[in-house]
Amino acid sequence: MSEEIRQAVIMVGGKGTRLRPLTESTPKPLLPVLGRPCVEYVIRRLAESGIREVILACGYRSDSILEAIGDGSRYGLRVDFAYEDEPAGTAGSVKLIEDRLDDSFVVASGDVLADVDIAAMVREHRRSGAMATMALTRVEDPSEFGIVGLGPGGEVERFREKPSPAEVFSDLINAGIYVLERGAMALVPAGEMHDFSKDLFPEMMRRGERIQGHVLSGFWMDIGRPRDLLAANLSMARSGGEVHPGALEGGEARGACHIMPGASLRHAVVSDSVVHPGAVLEGCRVERSLVLEDAYIGEGSLVTGSIVGRGAELSGGVSLDDEVLPDGGVRASERG
Repeated sequence: MSEEIRQAVIMVGGKGTRLRPLTESTPKPLLPVLGRPCVEYVIRRLAESGIREVILACGYRSDSILEAIGDGSRYGLRVDFAYEDEPAGTAGSVKLIEDRLDDSFVVASGDVLADVDIAAMVREHRRSGAMATMALTRVEDPSEFGIVGLGPGGEVERFREKPSPAEVFSDLINAGIYVLERGAMALVPAGEMHDFSKDLFPEMMRRGERIQGHVLSGFWMDIGRPRDLLAANLSMARSGGEVHPGALEGGEARGACHIMPGASLRHAVVSDSVVHPGAVLEGCRVERSLVLEDAYIGEGSLVTGSIVGRGAELSGGVSLDDEVLPDGGVRASERG
């Protein structure tokens, strides 16, 4: 059995209901982190790890994803697409392309940013002889995820999807990245909704199939909710943010900001925020927020801990606090 794995499937078919209203106009994998679609980080990481073919398992707004990603040549690999007519679930979407899969392959979520060493994960998979290897990460509140308990050899002994606080037995969670043997797909029924966490992995454990855990040592960020998308942007700005000097039209950028070319800070003060091209901020204050393309924030407005959508408008005197203004949304002045 070859040590090298050259194929990956990225799941990008979900509707992103928890990210509404942002996903009403943009599929979740294309939501930006520091100006780049989230799924692009996943593709680039896989390319760096030696993956040479990626299949995007698409569903919701697949045309937008195809247009944004293309054939993969700019990432140094080949990107192919697969489409589901009806939602099939995470494992079900991979089952649909079973005949296109190598003997061993990687599966990744298109809405997760992770510093994962794919080569090390594959080595662990081969060493253990597992049918599936699951990337794991530690979080403070595991109740919103699938939690995992490991045995002495790193094998998954317990698994619980989204436990209640009383059911939490571990701070290790399923990180949404797997190495799988193609044989695992035989356990997925054709033509049915089927999920890795809710269905396939519990069934594998009932059958005594080995699932190996691989604990990540680097960062891991999920963008499943607006506050997660905002946190991912602000975290990345702290480590790699830049302020384009041409954007500072009498304005000021404080702290960890990422202000892109084409943005205009017209006597605005921006702190610890990300501002996209075409956005105009005029005589306002923006703190710990994400401002997307072509948005306008007017004189005297205060935006804190919020996301301002593409082409959205806030007239003078508007305040946003921990809110999402959708693409094209308009918030009128609160002044009489």
